[in-house]
Amino acid sequence: MTARKPPKVSFRWWVDRQIEQARARGEFDDLPGTGQPLPKPTGNDAATDWVLREVRKGGHDTKALLPPSLALKREVQDLPVTLAAERTERRVRELVEELNERIRQAYLNHLAGPPLTVAPVDVEEAVEDWRRSRAAS
Repeated sequence: MTARKPPKVSFRWWVDRQIEQARARGEFDDLPGTGQPLPKPTGNDAATDWVLREVRKGGHDTKALLPPSLALKREVQDLPVTLAAERTERRVRELVEELNERIRQAYLNHLAGPPLTVAPVDVEEAVEDWRRSRAAS
């Protein structure tokens, strides 16, 4: 366990001291990636870059990191692709109705984060688009 920070000492100094002591003990020797160049920055802060890399490396979808209002917007945008994979009209209707219910709940619950700007999807219009896409392929 790490020793507690002494009173009247800045956190910055205390952290720097902990790092120097760990370096002196060799705790940073032979870490994975030692001697390799740092990844190119994406324009995000370093913590965001790291999280995105780790999520992608684990094979996970980065959409899970979006705030709920943006995740719903993305889900509406991706709906045609999602529905194209479905085989039955009943399932298409279920998916659109489930999405609409989540949108309605989001408006009722006043989600934290960016404002919610997505409207419920017209079920009949989504079904008609799904039919057209199936007929075209």
